[in-house]
Amino acid sequence: MLGLIGKKIGMTRIYEAEGKAIPCTVVELGPCVVSQIKTIENDGYEAVQLGYGDVKEKSVSSSMIGHFKKANTTPKRKLVEFRSFDKSVSLGDTLSAADIFADGDKIDVIGTSIGKGFQGVVKRHGFAGVGGQTHGQHNRARHPGSIGSCSFPSRVFKGIRMAGRLGNARVTVQNLKVLRVLADKNLVIISGSLPGSKNSYVILEK
Repeated sequence: MLGLIGKKIGMTRIYEAEGKAIPCTVVELGPCVVSQIKTIENDGYEAVQLGYGDVKEKSVSSSMIGHFKKANTTPKRKLVEFRSFDKSVSLGDTLSAADIFADGDKIDVIGTSIGKGFQGVVKRHGFAGVGGQTHGQHNRARHPGSIGSCSFPSRVFKGIRMAGRLGNARVTVQNLKVLRVLADKNLVIISGSLPGSKNSYVILEK
């Protein structure tokens, strides 16, 4: 597995040679610093920890400042671990988009979806409502309907789809295609949409 941390810039489109428009998302990917290399002897598992995004020292705890000084780098805002990192790296190395990804790669993107607050069953689960306006009702078109049972089992089952908080959850979108890698600007153009809002952090894996 290989991966990097980046920031979602926004959506745009590019055109193929025959004129077909492809919706895509631009991601600022890296540069990421190798802030720690975990080993089985010291940590019980193998992983490579990458840091992304500069942050002032006054916004970081003293223990984290010492953590980054071991890697001879400035404090970073976002830390992510990648297990079984299929690339030989050393503590303090800097990885950019072109070091990991190339045009045509198939990748998975992990991010936090946009939070939409408390939503009803129609928006949250795609319910159709309980019928039209002419079936003896006037104010329940978007309600969930019955949720319980009869005298047996006399309870509401766990996990039943009801109204509740929507979004603001970790989402993985698989098998997206890298359309362009702009190495000089550390930008990657990915087909389709990615989870999260503009300037939110995303993790790219391949």
